[in-house]
Amino acid sequence: MFHGSIVALVTPMNADGSLDIKSYKDLLDLHIESKSDGIVVVGTTGEAPTVDFDEHIFLIKEAVKFIRGRIPLIAGTGANSTKEAIYLTQAAKEAGADACLLVTPYYNKPTQKGLIEHYKSLARSVDIPQILYNVPSRTSVDIENNTLIELSNIKNIVGIKDATGDISRIKALKPKINKRFCFISGDDLTFADFLEEGGDAVISVTANVKPFEIHQICEFIKNKDYKSAKAMNQKLGLLHKAMFIESNPIPVKWILSYLGLIKPYIRLPMVELDKAYEQILVKSLDEANA
Repeated sequence: MFHGSIVALVTPMNADGSLDIKSYKDLLDLHIESKSDGIVVVGTTGEAPTVDFDEHIFLIKEAVKFIRGRIPLIAGTGANSTKEAIYLTQAAKEAGADACLLVTPYYNKPTQKGLIEHYKSLARSVDIPQILYNVPSRTSVDIENNTLIELSNIKNIVGIKDATGDISRIKALKPKINKRFCFISGDDLTFADFLEEGGDAVISVTANVKPFEIHQICEFIKNKDYKSAKAMNQKLGLLHKAMFIESNPIPVKWILSYLGLIKPYIRLPMVELDKAYEQILVKSLDEANA
């Protein structure tokens, strides 16, 4: 189910802070038409920390109803409270999501034992494919290799999104983990190298802007055409970097607004892109389009 280019979708919003569902559905259509291999809704890029529970579940339900099984849908349902993560994950299952993406608990910094018990509790509580999400730059906690090996033996824990950018980890882990387990890059800057090392997919921010290109790079690597993959990815190099010139999803929402695909709004405490960076983003887009 999980392969190739999976877009970490933004959540469009109106000037009053409400959800812009029309633009949301338009983006879902865009990614289906552009051959994205999957969609993540209400993840970090989808501003999960600032939508409330009702909105969070509504966004999942609307995506499921609109997609109608045309493409795998992964719902972001992680939380720093195990109870809340179980609630959101159960709601995603009831809505019809294909899988859930579960970020490590943030701020409270659980131990490795705490991570194991957190994820075991989620797996026991909700019978849906679950993808762990390791992004220590945001959460201040890392899923260590031995912890992942233990968790990978749980039947409905089916993969990991690794946003560390450390390619050595997949080299060390892949021979020790069941072949059914999916390795998914969560770092646009290094995803091509990750896939060449045996990764299965990328959950990409850049794919919001260049969905077909990220899909095509994944296809090239799948077919061992590394030369074509490298050439296409090099054109996106500046764009990959620009996506994180300020905290995600500030830059990607600015670019999508610049392209006329969404309105420019984002929820506090995030604010719109500093004008000092606008020309850098325009340049990165021009280079990607060249």
